[in-house]
Amino acid sequence: MSHVLVTGASGGIGAAISRELARRGCSVILHYQSDRAGAQAALRSLGGTGHRIVQADLSDTAAIERLWREASQGAAIDALINNAGIFPDHPPLTTSYPDWTQAWRRTLAVNLEGPAHLSYCAARAMSERGQGRIVSVSSRAAFRGELTAPAYAASKAGLNAFSQSLAKVTAARGVYVYVVAPGWVSTERVAQAVASPAVLADQPLGRVATAEEVAGVVTFCALDAPASMTGAILDVNGASYLRT
Repeated sequence: MSHVLVTGASGGIGAAISRELARRGCSVILHYQSDRAGAQAALRSLGGTGHRIVQADLSDTAAIERLWREASQGAAIDALINNAGIFPDHPPLTTSYPDWTQAWRRTLAVNLEGPAHLSYCAARAMSERGQGRIVSVSSRAAFRGELTAPAYAASKAGLNAFSQSLAKVTAARGVYVYVVAPGWVSTERVAQAVASPAVLADQPLGRVATAEEVAGVVTFCALDAPASMTGAILDVNGASYLRT
């Protein structure tokens, strides 16, 4: 049985990833930051056994190290899914300087530094065992930018670059690194927004991705993707943003 740590698993994409991993027979450790009730509900929705929840603030470096130790208790982690992230609005021309700097500090801490530090813990442990996978959830924003949340776009671009750097370092040690980059994804939190004419006008499919679709690609990377794909960034945006 594979043991997988999923960050940001109290709802949305993280909960969907956890369900798909459990369906595939994995033991899932669901991380949450503050929504314990959501994490417990996600835990109850999983099939199989051996699942549990863990808490940590990913902007706190000491908490990240504790999170890895706690998640690894009892069994080695076979795959890490860096899914947790935040998206605070901070339009460049209308946001006050204190709010602007706070948005950047918090966004980079949670979206980029947190996954980097947790991946460091995972990469070292997995390299000692000679096997493991690290999958990070990025965004099409890394390639196209975000008008009202530039720190979010920058954090995801940094996550892409970090992941590819790590892939080069760990490939020879049997640790493979992948990135999944969705566009809009239909979750309860953004259900109204993704149904708006403005969003749908940008969707060749006529709809945005579902959380289950993203979860399927993440699970493929965590369990099935070939070693030669390490370092790959997989787009899941319904052709709403194409790059070459």
